[in-house]
Amino acid sequence: MASAPAREPAPGSAGSPAPASVAAVVLVGGRARRMGGAAKHLLALGGSTPWDRTRAALAERGITPVVAVGDAPERGASDAGPEGEVLSWVREEPPFGGPVAALAAALARPELAGVAEFLLLAGDLARPEAVIARLAEADLTADPVDAVAFRADGQPQWLAGRYRAAAVRDALAALDRVDGASCRALLGGLPIRWVPDEDGTTADIDTPDDLERARAEVAGSAPRSEESS
Repeated sequence: MASAPAREPAPGSAGSPAPASVAAVVLVGGRARRMGGAAKHLLALGGSTPWDRTRAALAERGITPVVAVGDAPERGASDAGPEGEVLSWVREEPPFGGPVAALAAALARPELAGVAEFLLLAGDLARPEAVIARLAEADLTADPVDAVAFRADGQPQWLAGRYRAAAVRDALAALDRVDGASCRALLGGLPIRWVPDEDGTTADIDTPDDLERARAEVAGSAPRSEESS
C-alpha cells in the first residue's frame, strides 16, 4: 500500500467548520448479527444515539450534504435534524452488499456529484464527535495524499477516514464488482496519511459488550472530567 508517514492533523477550534466541499457518507445498513439484528446506529447511548450524535457533530463542523446508506428510520418528532443539515438516504444494491457497494451507491447520488472530499463513517461509532473533529481538521493538501484515515492496533479503520472523491470514484471504476468487495480492495491502493488511534477513538459498537463499554464511558466521562479539573 502506498502511504505517507503518519502525521497528526493540525488542531483547530472546537466548532470550526470544514470547507463547503466536504460531504459525509455514513454507513448504517449492516446486518448487525452480533447485536441480534438491532439497528446499531439507533441504540441508546448517553441520552442520544450514535446516529444523532454523528449528525450533530457533522452539522457543527458544517459538513454537508450527508448521505446515509441503509434503511431510513420512520419519521418522528425527534427526526427534525440539526440546523443546516442536508440529509438523504440510499440503499446499496443488492442490500447488504457490503461497505464498498454502499459507498458506490452513495457516490452515485446527485447530492455528491460536485463534492471534492467526503468523510466515510461507520454509523455505529461510539465516539463519533472525536472522529469527526479529527477528520474535519485534516488537510489533504498538506501532503500528496488521497486520504486521511485512522489506524488502530495496526489495522486500517477505513470507515473513519476522509477521502478525495475523484480518487475513490477512479478506484471504484477499476473494480470488477462492488458487491462483496472489501474496503482494502477499493481503498488500499490510495496514498494515505495515517492517524494513529491510541485511545480507542474509532471504537464501534459491534457486540453487547461494546455497547456496555460505550455506555459506561459516556456515563463516567463527566465525573472523570470534574475529578481532573
